Amino acid sequence: MYAFLSGIIEEKDLDTVVINCNGVGYEVFCSAYTIENLPAVGEVATVYTYLHVREDAMQLYGFLSKEEKKMFLALTTVSGVGSKTAIQILSGIRIKDLMNAIYLGDVHAISRIKGIGKKTAERILLELKNKVDVKPLLDGTNEATISVSLGVETPAVADAINALCDMGLSKVEATKIVKAVALDTDSAEQIIAKSLRNMG
Repeated sequence: MYAFLSGIIEEKDLDTVVINCNGVGYEVFCSAYTIENLPAVGEVATVYTYLHVREDAMQLYGFLSKEEKKMFLALTTVSGVGSKTAIQILSGIRIKDLMNAIYLGDVHAISRIKGIGKKTAERILLELKNKVDVKPLLDGTNEATISVSLGVETPAVADAINALCDMGLSKVEATKIVKAVALDTDSAEQIIAKSLRNMG
């Protein structure tokens, strides 16, 4: 119904903004990322919107980009993930990191978001793996390298990534670090040593 809103920001709160569109104030629920990156109160802003209709209420959700809106809609198709939970997820992880986590099957990266348990994270990965095309958003050099080279992972690289994950890193973080330092001739121990030096 509403594709986007463009107007003056009247108020900004932790999870909502009020946008004045020609004298009508629209309360819009947003992720922390969107609110943080919107202009200041009194300035003009545009947000992409989704109207969520329930029996007892109608709520507008706003997004800084079309990509964030698409991810929100994808998340709400997951069993047990409603609009509020989807916004909570988008507040707890950057879009690119979430896309990487889905691509890599990284449960830890999603389950460490506040309020998101391991079972919910597993459902998100299972149900979105074939729905979300992650490659268009992987536009950074490191992330693009990950998406291309994961299929030819050597045993030493896989062991090094697992070791870093055991130290508390997410699979996305561990993969980025390992891919940046590993050579084809390195053993797992050499890769781990170089990764730890690189982290320091």
